[in-house]
Amino acid sequence: MSSEPARPAPTAEGPLPRRSLAVCALIGAAVMAAVDEVVFHQILHWHHFYDRSTRGVGLLSDGLLHTAELLGLVAGFFLYADLRRRRALAPAHGVAGVLLGLGAFQLFDGVVDHKLLRLHQIRYGVDVTGYDVAWNAGGLLLLLAGAALAVRAGRRDRDHERDRDHDRDRDHERDRDHDRDRDQGRDRNPDRPTA
Repeated sequence: MSSEPARPAPTAEGPLPRRSLAVCALIGAAVMAAVDEVVFHQILHWHHFYDRSTRGVGLLSDGLLHTAELLGLVAGFFLYADLRRRRALAPAHGVAGVLLGLGAFQLFDGVVDHKLLRLHQIRYGVDVTGYDVAWNAGGLLLLLAGAALAVRAGRRDRDHERDRDHDRDRDHERDRDHDRDRDQGRDRNPDRPTA
């Protein structure tokens, strides 16, 4: 144990909305990757991340996806802990970020991985139209919910900032009026001692 006193945690000037949004979006994307991999790859055995080769290559691609999602989770939670330690987390922006990350991963997987690159399909041996619609609609809903929360949180931040600026301006004006009144009182009674 060190005999040095504990240093206080550094604090930010206040919440960091953009950083909170980005960090939590990373966590959201990693969580959705984990859900996809655990449910569809491991439990249901519907597909691998890359299905256009041998089963061994498919398993390798799942392992690489798993590694990427774990790195995303670990990095995301370290960055999240740093925001909390510095008292810079903007909670509403964080929730919006998680939803954006969840939706972005799901929509990217559904559109880019499934349709454009054709790395894999949701399921084989059946008509995938219903699965694709449900998967992409779910991702889009998550993405839109996250965007709506981010916009709402940004408006609330701007309203608070405007109110804070208005209060500060009012306080400055009151102090200026008080100083002027005090100075005018001295001018009328120069013999009166000042405090």
